[in-house]
Amino acid sequence: MSTPSIGTLLPRRRGMSHSVPSWVAQGVRHFVTINALKRDAAPFAPATVAAALLRNLLAYEAQGRWHLWLAVVMPDHIHFIATFNLDAGLAASVAAWKGYQTRTLKVAFQRNFFEHRLRDDDEYVEKASYVRANPVRKGLVADAVQWPYLYDRSSASGSPHASATCPPLATCPPLATR
Repeated sequence: MSTPSIGTLLPRRRGMSHSVPSWVAQGVRHFVTINALKRDAAPFAPATVAAALLRNLLAYEAQGRWHLWLAVVMPDHIHFIATFNLDAGLAASVAAWKGYQTRTLKVAFQRNFFEHRLRDDDEYVEKASYVRANPVRKGLVADAVQWPYLYDRSSASGSPHASATCPPLATCPPLATR
């Protein structure tokens, strides 16, 4: 009698459906997390990669795929809050964005992504606070405004955080990988 392999003992992970119910109206905000395939390698840490990922989130807004409210690029994952063009499809938009990053930046992502529809303003405030505080919680900066790879549409000045228009790649600071 043979011993079962580890793979046969563990339950198989089911993929989550990212289909948006028909009763969800355009204009709803979604919290999204996308992880690097090899998180321990911190593949988004190089300044050129982090800045390009942030700019490419904004480029998809310019294409009408989503309206970006808030985004942070961390060394091994990305969080963002966006209102999606539901006609284009939430999952299709995220998949297209990930595919473009893989082709152009040569970064690999985990299959799929995490997404949560924000049901009200209180949930938005809670998730926005979580996103903004991510670099602080990870010990990368003392204050969230110091993080160069943060886009915040609701900044006090009424304009996007300075990093959203990160200067030429050579002048963007590298991400710490603590």
